[in-house]
Amino acid sequence: MSFTRQLSEMSASELNDAIDDTNFPQAHILSRGRNNSICSTSSTSEAGAAPPVATSPTDEVVATATAITPPTRPRLILKTTNGSNNANSVIDNDGTQPQTPMTPRTSTTPGHEKCTFHHDLELDHKPPTREALLPDMARSYRLLLGGLGENPDRQGLIKTPERAAKAMLYFTKGYDQSLEDVLNGAVFDEDHDEMVVVKDIEMFSMCEHHLVPFYGKVSIGYLPCNKILGLSKLARIVEIFSRRLQVQERLTKQIAVAVTQAVQPAGVAVVVEGVHMCMVMRGVQKINSKTVTSTMLGVFRDDPKTREEFLNLVNSK
Repeated sequence: MSFTRQLSEMSASELNDAIDDTNFPQAHILSRGRNNSICSTSSTSEAGAAPPVATSPTDEVVATATAITPPTRPRLILKTTNGSNNANSVIDNDGTQPQTPMTPRTSTTPGHEKCTFHHDLELDHKPPTREALLPDMARSYRLLLGGLGENPDRQGLIKTPERAAKAMLYFTKGYDQSLEDVLNGAVFDEDHDEMVVVKDIEMFSMCEHHLVPFYGKVSIGYLPCNKILGLSKLARIVEIFSRRLQVQERLTKQIAVAVTQAVQPAGVAVVVEGVHMCMVMRGVQKINSKTVTSTMLGVFRDDPKTREEFLNLVNSK
């Protein structure tokens, strides 16, 4: 089972608790030069381990090979449900996982006997094609118009239910997209360990509380560990998760987790600035209010200077 599928099976609260980046390099080893890279820093246990005692020339060769074994790249560890780290929850550098949790929904779950998909975080039922939802959605919109006191059969509203259904499918098209499909192999080996930032990515989403839009900009930064991501793929990752029913806090973290999975960097930073129409059109009606959320993982959380560098780049004109 892929890591993407595993993440999508988690609830929102489980996803928030799933990130344990304490194994990322800490602030006291934050030299990003090519000769002393974050990505090549060995762990304390590796550095302090004594080589085996050599009793013969053959043993000396074995001991030497053991002593110079290259360190592994920092890995993202998922916490188990009881909050403790488990060796079986380690995501290896190749994206594989020795043991995966059972899906909470299966074809034997009551009400899901005919479901073909059980791996999406937000959807309980997912038809083979989402267009199959159009007839039922159009009927629902027609009932809504009638409930408002309108005449769904008048000229201006005859096709409105179908139009609204198609629009809603487009607004939530992210449910049909997966990280693997969007990346499409655009992960490249590159000897680069300095910060990469793509800022002011336009974002449109739908508030899951009121079904009205919120929109804004997303800025993403990461510190590569010899792997970089095609720049347009960062924008496409934003599209995957923004084109769903969302809250801005969850959207921010989902983007950061997706970038972490894609290139396994030393750290990821995401800042989202959004304008919520549920605050502008209704309720308090504060038209100039903006909501800013951020997720900092790895060195962006551990090192204030790295975080400050990212925020300065994001806020520069």
